[in-house]
Amino acid sequence: MRKYFLRRIKMFIQAIVVIAIVFVFPKAVNDTSIFTVAMNTSATKVLDKDVITSSQNRLYENGLYDPIYTFVGELTGYAGDCPLCSGYLACPPRTNVLKEGIYYKDKTYGTVRIAASSKNYPCGTIIRFNVNKISSEPIIAIILDRGVGGNDIDLLTENEEYAIKSVGRVRNTTFEVLRRGWKNE
Repeated sequence: MRKYFLRRIKMFIQAIVVIAIVFVFPKAVNDTSIFTVAMNTSATKVLDKDVITSSQNRLYENGLYDPIYTFVGELTGYAGDCPLCSGYLACPPRTNVLKEGIYYKDKTYGTVRIAASSKNYPCGTIIRFNVNKISSEPIIAIILDRGVGGNDIDLLTENEEYAIKSVGRVRNTTFEVLRRGWKNE
């Protein structure tokens, strides 16, 4: 938690320095600089993809998407319509996934997938993992359900058939914890 606050303070100071440079020394920032390329002040200029990507990567590394820690576990899939499932999540707000769907709107991370875990990971924990057979992009999920043992994660899917055929069982998946429980919101 302390590292998180230190990174935030560092980012704030860096932003103040950049703003000071731009306004105090406007001649130092010429038309070919990173600032004008990223801001696209002229309609004739083209945004440089590398500049945007590097900016996003810096935010990604230093911001909300910087993992607190990682763990290795097994990923499986499940659905709210399984034979022993009620459709209601074990963690508050205990929504009915048969009506609400497989996504949850988090205040900080936006729309994320719903997942189940053991009690090793508190309700509201945000995790990120990458499984190419499900998505080419990393999946960000929130722990809102229980019923899985150890370090295993159970990803909520549209139906049981999709869970079996598309997700199946993915061993040795690396999970990154981005937020541990609701307390870090």
